[in-house]
Amino acid sequence: MDRSLEELPGSVLFACTHNAIRSPMAEAVMKYLHGRRVYVDSVGVRPQPLDPFVLAALDEIGIDLSRHRAKSFDDLEDDYFDLVISLSPEAQHRAVELTRTSSCEIEFWPTMDPSLVTGSREQRLAAYRALRDELLQRLGRRFPPAGAPIMA
Repeated sequence: MDRSLEELPGSVLFACTHNAIRSPMAEAVMKYLHGRRVYVDSVGVRPQPLDPFVLAALDEIGIDLSRHRAKSFDDLEDDYFDLVISLSPEAQHRAVELTRTSSCEIEFWPTMDPSLVTGSREQRLAAYRALRDELLQRLGRRFPPAGAPIMA
């Protein structure tokens, strides 16, 4: 069996502050890389509507996230995950609370919030592309797609 498939968690939860940029983008990229082999979800501490720049940046690589609806930790139907990846400090604190009574692993990936970038539309979109590309690279290294070489 492929070594990368053996190491895939059964379920991953991505968490950020608003579930409007970082965690939905990470969820979409993980699904893009692994399809249905892993159950993937995302939440935010204080959910807000999806940022339109996220849709644009993902659409450029063929990922449609238009059906995403932001949700909070409290909206989770099941709060057991094999792995929670927090993308903001606030989400990390909430993830620790969520997993106090479970054997779930937590990883903290401090990730830039591209909504803080100002300037022209193109400059702002470039920040979202940078986040997308960072997540593609990091998730590809952490969870290599089946048949892909393990990235250094």
